[in-house]
Amino acid sequence: MIPLIAPSVLASDFANLQAEVEMLNKSQADWLHIDIMDGRFVPNISFGFPVVEAIQRHAQKPLDVHLMIQEPELYIERFRTAGADTITVHLEACIHLHRTVQQIKDTGAKAGVALNPHTPVQLLEDIIADVDMVLLMSVNPGFGGQKFIHNTYRKIEALKNLIIARNSHALIEIDGGVNLENAPLLLEKGADVLVAGSFVFTSADPLHTIAALKSSSI
Repeated sequence: MIPLIAPSVLASDFANLQAEVEMLNKSQADWLHIDIMDGRFVPNISFGFPVVEAIQRHAQKPLDVHLMIQEPELYIERFRTAGADTITVHLEACIHLHRTVQQIKDTGAKAGVALNPHTPVQLLEDIIADVDMVLLMSVNPGFGGQKFIHNTYRKIEALKNLIIARNSHALIEIDGGVNLENAPLLLEKGADVLVAGSFVFTSADPLHTIAALKSSSI
């Protein structure tokens, strides 16, 4: 299969954000991945509505917004208004996950649920048929440039089996430490969407790097 590639804007040059977005417009990237951090759910702070709105003004591709925040239900409508096409919330941050997923869908956005590395995929059994995507964190969330956690391969297989068993159409997105070495096996195990941040934006030729990830199909 040919994967969807979602470069993470968190690793871009914020001082030249418009130019970075325009570069991604020209690339083979499918989505722009935007990590929102609140300093509470994860030990880092990224950016909020004004930056998402600024990205949306220049982006020609869908915005894949990943909310690594507490109480995401308070901000879903505002992120949708700011330009989010997909909104992903963390299972660990949602007391009423089903309600939050429906809230996302009611805005017209696609709904994703993210799992931290320690969270078993079996906890998604009662929600998997209602979501458009599951994001598996393959590093501990909060900072870019971390080392890939190899247990992710096993989690992808388990999640794929759950999706099939429940007749779900959810995509599997992998976020953290993705590169050309692990991308083929991630896809072989069942991943559909690859998020890459530092690997893309610190490369000598980001356009070539994105194209290489796009062609790392099995």
